[in-house]
Amino acid sequence: MGELFRSEEMTLAQLFLQSEAAYCCVSELGELGKVQFRDLNPDVNVFQRKFVNEVRRCEEMDRKLRFVEKEIRKANIPIMDTGENPEVPFPRDMIDLEANFEKIENELKEINTNQEALKRNFLELTELKFILRKTQQFFDEMADPDLLEESSSLLEPSEMGRGTPLRLGFVAGVINRERIPTFERMLWRVCRGNVFLRQAEIENPLEDPVTGDYVHKSVFIIFFQGDQLKNRVKKICEGFRASLYPCPETPQERKEMASGVNTRIDDLQMVLNQTEDHRQRVLQAAAKNIRVWFIKVRKMKAIYHTLNLCNIDVTQKCLIAEVWCPVTDLDSIQFALRRGTEHSGSTVPSILNRMQTNQTPPTYNKTNKFTYGFQNIVDAYGIGTYREINPAPYTIITFPFLFAVMFGDFGHGILMTLFAVWMVLRESRILSQKNENEMFSTVFSGRYIILLMGVFSMYTGLIYNDCFSKSLNIFGSSWSVRPMFTYNWTEETLRGNPVLQLNPALPGVFGGPYPFGIDPIWNIATNKLTFLNSFKMKMSVILGIIHMLFGVSLSLFNHIYFKKPLNIYFGFIPEIIFMTSLFGYLVILIFYKWTAYDAHTSENAPSLLIHFINMFLFSYPESGYSMLYSGQVCQHRGGAGTLNFGGIRVGNGPTEEDAEIIQHDQLSTHSEDADEVRSCGFDFGDTMVHQAIHTIEYCLGCISNTASYLRLWALSLAHAQLSEVLWTMVIHIGLSVKSLAGGLALFFIFAAFATLTVAILLIMEGLSAFLHALRLHWVEFQNKFYSGTGFKFLPFSFEHIREGKFEE
Repeated sequence: MGELFRSEEMTLAQLFLQSEAAYCCVSELGELGKVQFRDLNPDVNVFQRKFVNEVRRCEEMDRKLRFVEKEIRKANIPIMDTGENPEVPFPRDMIDLEANFEKIENELKEINTNQEALKRNFLELTELKFILRKTQQFFDEMADPDLLEESSSLLEPSEMGRGTPLRLGFVAGVINRERIPTFERMLWRVCRGNVFLRQAEIENPLEDPVTGDYVHKSVFIIFFQGDQLKNRVKKICEGFRASLYPCPETPQERKEMASGVNTRIDDLQMVLNQTEDHRQRVLQAAAKNIRVWFIKVRKMKAIYHTLNLCNIDVTQKCLIAEVWCPVTDLDSIQFALRRGTEHSGSTVPSILNRMQTNQTPPTYNKTNKFTYGFQNIVDAYGIGTYREINPAPYTIITFPFLFAVMFGDFGHGILMTLFAVWMVLRESRILSQKNENEMFSTVFSGRYIILLMGVFSMYTGLIYNDCFSKSLNIFGSSWSVRPMFTYNWTEETLRGNPVLQLNPALPGVFGGPYPFGIDPIWNIATNKLTFLNSFKMKMSVILGIIHMLFGVSLSLFNHIYFKKPLNIYFGFIPEIIFMTSLFGYLVILIFYKWTAYDAHTSENAPSLLIHFINMFLFSYPESGYSMLYSGQVCQHRGGAGTLNFGGIRVGNGPTEEDAEIIQHDQLSTHSEDADEVRSCGFDFGDTMVHQAIHTIEYCLGCISNTASYLRLWALSLAHAQLSEVLWTMVIHIGLSVKSLAGGLALFFIFAAFATLTVAILLIMEGLSAFLHALRLHWVEFQNKFYSGTGFKFLPFSFEHIREGKFEE
């Protein structure tokens, strides 16, 4: 098997890096992305490692860059992304970067602080301007005798006659508009109605200097008498977070203050504009380089984090690292090390030595943008064991095909294909936009899966002859009604029977199989479901058994590669004989019945289900029971005997050779426990019990897995019925109306039909078929040969940093 069908061959290697060249060498390995470093200091605390100070400095620079990025996004300034991949800065350049980021951060913080203070001052002056304007209007209204004609005096007539001078105090301020009703009630209750409140809305919303939000506010003025009421009023204003401002008593003073306030507002507005312009220039300059800065800082941080995984020799002049790497990439790794040594200016070359080890290497399957999605489907179940058969190449075909068997509709397949083609054609543009919508990103990453699912759905839709629940009459039906009239049909027969059955045994009624797919005449037949259910049920069983037999066959290549002959003799051979003798025989019976019985003899065709049950019961009634072929009883007895043969399946477990290998590994790695390990030999009894359990599980699993493939029939039926209901209950209504109003209504009906088609039949039904196809591959197919107990190869790479995925 080539590398496509198995994971890459991996090796454990030891790196000797000179201290002055280690940084550059690791940088080159990160650009290459082909080595996975092992942690040689697992017992050392993260804060006690050699390069922890450098990591902290990188984290501090990263924090400053995140602050700058936040300010850039707050100002709605686009961040320039040219796709550039900057080189990793040298360690000596870290000081310049730190100084630059410190300067930008301090400058932005100073601008923000000054701008906030200016905005707060501007808000206060603006509120004071509106207070002066509104209070002047209040006093003008009170001085107008026409407005006070119907007003009652606040004083008793006897008090007015005394001539005692009355002096009212007042406070003016601004409060949020939504708090006015509560504020007014609180004043009335606390002051017992002894205050007079006037309020007016400020037409324009005012900007909050802290949050930047615009808030609607109102101006109020409160008249009272006495210091006690004054204190109560001020406390209530303070509780409602109202801003109080001094307001002169005379109109002349108010006018002079208003003039001075307007002048200060104009000056302050000019300063605010200049401050904002300066802030925009600083942020725009940072926006041009912030992506490059992020990549540089995070590359440096990744390098120092990787160097913390290395050991340092006694002389403190060399770093020792252990890495997993593909054997095929050893030359490129050597070249990267030489390039890193040259960049560092070191004269001592770095050394890469392959090591012999009994440890299981990580699993590494090379992928491209087409196979990436299918490999993720396999890895979601479990990472493959090192060098075992990789199901992904076969999943590329079987997964969309089984999906299409359940989803088969030519029209829906076209829509799905067009959507996938759109994503594929705009692939580069969508990738460059770096869409942060998680749902769309998930769909986009599976664009090639959706493309194949759509193409296969078109194919199966043509097989089913189903396009939006209607059949396509491409070649013309093979059935004819005319010969039935020459036989025994009359006009009275048509009038007296709402449903009539064609007899294919009569000459001319059935002209032979339809050239491709199902005859379109079945779309209007009343027994359509009976015919399609029989066809799809048998097709599901056939596809399922072939799929499982293929999975069992792949296990043979695993046994051959891992050199386990006992697993072939006592595992693969009994498994394949058991499946072919029972379920393979069932497939043969299905094809035999299709070919052996024609229109003339089909009414006497025996039931396959009854025959299959009788094969296990050894029950053959003498009357009313016909055989499919001669010698069937002997064949059934031989097939039932395979159940006993399945009992000798003792493969796939630890054989005697495996036990010796395991024992040798334990002795070599734990010499202090040698006596205990020697006593742990191969136990044939435990192995037999273990394999007996697996034998029973396999035999029962084959039956349940075969039944599980009937979901292909069930979901195909459900999709076809939903499509038919949608056509009948929605679009058929619009097509039935012949007037002009029907044409107008058809526009809206079709919009509803299209929406329901996409939402229910494409998205919901598509997701359902996807999940069922996933189950068939994970459980029914992969458990025949795929253990999935490995761990993934995670190389040290800058790829995610270059793509902008900075989270670690």
